[in-house]
Amino acid sequence: MPHTDPSSSPDPAALARIEASLTAPGAPFAVVRAEHGPLVYAHGPRTLREFVETTWAFGEQPFLISGDRTCSYGEFFAAASSLARRLTEVYGLRPGERAVVAMRNSPEWQIAFWAAQLAGLVAVPLNTWWTESEFAHALDDCEPAVLLVDGEQLPKLAGRARGAGARLVVFRSEDALPPGAERYADLPEPDPYAAPPEVEIRPEDDSTIIYTSGTTGRPKGAVATHLAQAGAALNPRYQAAASALGRGVLPGQGPAPVTLMTFPFFHVAAFTGLYAAMAAGGTLVLMEKWDVGEALRLIRRHAVTHYAGVPATALQLLAEADRAGDGLESLKGLNTGGAAAPPDLVARLTARHGERVEPRNGYGLTETSGGVLAAFGAAYRAHPDSVGTPTPVTEVRIAGPAGEALPDGETGELWLRGQSLVRGYWRDEEATARAFTGGWFRTGDLAVVRDGRVAVVDRIKDLVIRGGENVYCVEVEAVLHDHPDVEDAAVLGVPHPVLGEEVAAVVRVRPESGVTAEALRAHVGRSLAAFKVPAHVRLTREPLPRNATGKVLKRELRDTIGTGA
Repeated sequence: MPHTDPSSSPDPAALARIEASLTAPGAPFAVVRAEHGPLVYAHGPRTLREFVETTWAFGEQPFLISGDRTCSYGEFFAAASSLARRLTEVYGLRPGERAVVAMRNSPEWQIAFWAAQLAGLVAVPLNTWWTESEFAHALDDCEPAVLLVDGEQLPKLAGRARGAGARLVVFRSEDALPPGAERYADLPEPDPYAAPPEVEIRPEDDSTIIYTSGTTGRPKGAVATHLAQAGAALNPRYQAAASALGRGVLPGQGPAPVTLMTFPFFHVAAFTGLYAAMAAGGTLVLMEKWDVGEALRLIRRHAVTHYAGVPATALQLLAEADRAGDGLESLKGLNTGGAAAPPDLVARLTARHGERVEPRNGYGLTETSGGVLAAFGAAYRAHPDSVGTPTPVTEVRIAGPAGEALPDGETGELWLRGQSLVRGYWRDEEATARAFTGGWFRTGDLAVVRDGRVAVVDRIKDLVIRGGENVYCVEVEAVLHDHPDVEDAAVLGVPHPVLGEEVAAVVRVRPESGVTAEALRAHVGRSLAAFKVPAHVRLTREPLPRNATGKVLKRELRDTIGTGA
């Protein structure tokens, strides 16, 4: 399919000119076809070590803000280099060995992750929401040589670390340590002039193992090479440049962005925002856990220019700002990802703030190493049901039952191919073979392409087939979100003896709302066919269960749906 640019201008001719200026031979985002098939960027870093080494030039510019602490780029790079040298020279670790990182969002998380990259190790960020048994599965699977953990995660990991003979470095803890563990705070002060260790890192070497969210089964370790992660680092730079040109602004001009980072660092959506900030010398303001009131306070205190989070938290932020009379004056961009964004998010943002705050949405998976499709600005406002257009190194196919490419306007499975795709699943050839076909990754999402823009219709497994009629849950959820009393909604299928399945919904309503289930059913019926109207609606004022990436855990909701409203 043609590589249309995610510009903030919806004019096709303008889009084509912007794409040509950025991707032509010799341009910053020119692409070439790799020998093994995918498109790759012709210029730019080939490993994450090359990428991070350029950040030392930002020196004393603030990189990470956590509470009252600010860590500059210079301090960060010195600390990461020092830890990398300890991993290689003191611990004797060698390129290719795995380094688990398990911490809440903090400057130390970034120091640990990038130390692993500078040492040539394979970084394995683990989900801090996991239980001890879930951690045990991942540790048994990836067999790490070192664990870089904070005090909060230590009790869930220490036993496995000792049993596996792995080294253990503990951050942000004053408690007693298990035998053989080292406290990061006790290590020698970083030498600001010391270089990273001299190790050979090739583009084809493994860089990360990131475990899938596991909403439908055991998490699998998606393995990305350095070349894939380097492509993931360039993707948001391209999107930022296209956005700037679409607004008539020269890319790279103006002050560096200040981003409120609410994604947990172990999730690929966080990597997209992280890479964008690091490439521009931007600042990340960190939150250890989500709190909407604290988010507003941090935005005011640090003059935050960009918000990065799942749609659910973005909607909460806009609602709380309205209640508090906070105009979000410093905000220039509202970036969402990690889960499907309801179309009314853009409408709410525009109604309150006009075109001053640029909306951004995108699409990416663990298997794509972050966002590979993006929509923003006027194009996103004009097509709020779209997740945008692909980056220059991302190819899109809408596949039919036999894998054949379907024409524009037809719904099929979304397949992706490109530089940032993972090479497969760690030590799981069967799962890799199921998910990858001829270099294409089968996303499991139903999508449609119109005029180069991709709209994700639903997860294939979330499709409700009611008496032979297809009901896309995302479509019904979008209509529910459009009701003024609805804060969140999840639509799913429940068994029916005759129809096979019926449509059901769990809806979180606003605290002051008196809306009824029947009123919500009537609201849906005014926009959608009768067979799409939920037969069962359960109202709640509690947050819907979500995993760390923001996806609703529908398997937990199915048991709560009765046979009546």
